[in-house]
Amino acid sequence: MKLVIQGKNLEITDAIHEYVQQKIAKAVNHFQQLTNEVDVHLSVARNPRINPKQTAEVTIYANGTVIRAQESSENLYASIDLVADKIARQLRKYKEKRKAKQHHLPKTGEVVAEQPIVEDLIGDRTAELPGEVVRTKYFAMPPMSIQEALEQLQLIDHDFYMFRNAETGEINVIYQRSHHGGYGVIQPRNGSVPNGNGQGTSESELDRPSSVTL
Repeated sequence: MKLVIQGKNLEITDAIHEYVQQKIAKAVNHFQQLTNEVDVHLSVARNPRINPKQTAEVTIYANGTVIRAQESSENLYASIDLVADKIARQLRKYKEKRKAKQHHLPKTGEVVAEQPIVEDLIGDRTAELPGEVVRTKYFAMPPMSIQEALEQLQLIDHDFYMFRNAETGEINVIYQRSHHGGYGVIQPRNGSVPNGNGQGTSESELDRPSSVTL
């Protein structure tokens, strides 16, 4: 198992390296046959208004699947303990789902009634990009179904997951709906959208966003 440890705003001392290796190795001990690489990112927030300040993030690459967990506290070692426990639970959940798929037909997601398209998402606001790119991530994006993307979202400890739709070949985003519950899917729309010269493009079929429930 390949273990990569990185730090932001702190030095990865021998003591920290040994502690991470001990805790993470114990967490993935029963899942080593599934685990290809483990990336650990430790950081300390410099902004005094950010609390808690010590964060431990673990990303595991397991046979094409990404499993992620993140925890923060006032103590870096406590954060490592918390994230090790969390990633172990995520791995257990992933292993159970793999086992269930081997004995049962795949569980399909239920696509509920389509939601109306919102023509103007930002209103009178001006779209702005952040002044500084804090962190850039690169990852493989193999084609998958919406159900597979939903399962991946539940493993990475994020509010959203970007994936390539196996049916359309397009980039989609599946996300947790905070107010109404369930999950939503954001799909690209091809319509009469002005281009850089102010001319409209040809009208084509609209891809409407939909909601997904288990």
